[in-house]
Amino acid sequence: MTAQIHDALIDLMIVAASSDSVMTERELVRIKALIDRLPVFQGFDGDRLGDVANDCADRLNGDHGLDGVLDAAIAALPEKLHDTAYALAVEVTAVDLRLEQEELRFLEMLRDGLSLDRLTTAAIEVAARARHRRIPT
Repeated sequence: MTAQIHDALIDLMIVAASSDSVMTERELVRIKALIDRLPVFQGFDGDRLGDVANDCADRLNGDHGLDGVLDAAIAALPEKLHDTAYALAVEVTAVDLRLEQEELRFLEMLRDGLSLDRLTTAAIEVAARARHRRIPT
């Protein structure tokens, strides 16, 4: 069960990173850092990351595409982790400090699929932007 939850969270981060059709090195580094640092990934075997990512990519390119990956990931997550899943996706998309339309659309789909209220998601989004901000030059 735990592996299934880990895989679902990673799938959502990978989809978030690739939702604008370009997965950057910064996004990949951020995904790895989140997995290494956050308590929700305790017990995850880091050696599986490549396999989980490849499986996600295969399913994205499969018959059910994005909807299938989203539906499966959401179904695997206990409700208590819905806001965590959204926060992870936002964290990955916020790395470059600008969100493309495709990323915004994916986050909207995820928010709706997770049945999160707008106040919760707005707080998560503002917090992510604040964490990624740099000193103005």
